[in-house]
Amino acid sequence: MLIVNDEISIPISEFNFTYSRSPGPGGQNVNKVNTKVTLKWNVRRSKSLPVDVSERLMSKYYRRISKAGEFVVTSHRFRDQGRNIADSMHKLREMILSVAVPPKKRKPRKKSKAANRRRLENKRRTSDRKQSRQPIRRDD
Repeated sequence: MLIVNDEISIPISEFNFTYSRSPGPGGQNVNKVNTKVTLKWNVRRSKSLPVDVSERLMSKYYRRISKAGEFVVTSHRFRDQGRNIADSMHKLREMILSVAVPPKKRKPRKKSKAANRRRLENKRRTSDRKQSRQPIRRDD
């Protein structure tokens, strides 16, 4: 069971793990042991994730969703399979936590009188500067 927070927990049965040879240094171990872990999880069909959280997860991490509709997380940080499984689940947990709390709605605020005065003064200065660049016209 992957426990994300008090409200969200995902059973391991929803995850599909595949293993492959890990890239990078490691000597002979790299050539013979499948330590890289790819975690695949179908977010759309998951009943353990609230709908609003799954929508935010899919919109924020849309690049991690395959054409088959599976959320993909990989890990090859460690040299053994068990630690890479734990690492991939930790990555997934952090991603879900980042979207678990809905974003706060922005409350538009009225600008202060001082800010408005500064803005108008700045506009006046710019206007005067540009007016001074123009040649003086004499209307007779």
